[in-house]
Amino acid sequence: MFSKTNLISTIITTIWGFLGGWLLWGIIGDPMLKDHTINGDLMKEAPDMALLAIGCLIVGFAFSTMYSKWARGSHGISQGVQFGIWVGILIGLGSGLIDHSTSNLLDLSGTIINAIIYIVHFAIMGILASTSYNKATIEG
Repeated sequence: MFSKTNLISTIITTIWGFLGGWLLWGIIGDPMLKDHTINGDLMKEAPDMALLAIGCLIVGFAFSTMYSKWARGSHGISQGVQFGIWVGILIGLGSGLIDHSTSNLLDLSGTIINAIIYIVHFAIMGILASTSYNKATIEG
């Protein structure tokens, strides 16, 4: 769980979580989701960057650890993409639909758009994790 390989994967996926989140939700997703937000006052003008970084670190560590258990030593890009897609479906679509049914964050179209962004985000994270583990396995 606290191996050198997992540490490297955690760092790489944390960086993607932070910068990829900024790219996918901040730059690409924001214009698409603006018209689908039900209550426009929910988002902060500027995020708490320290908490955002800590959250990305936790996601990166959890994702890397779960990926390593799921892949069982077979660290190809396709395994990483598959794992990332399943995590994106779980969080983006599953939790997104639960949030949609219980809160006034996004309309249904916005929820689906957000789910697609989550799936893309985690598919790329899966590629990065699988590449990290594969490289470490080859070198190790």
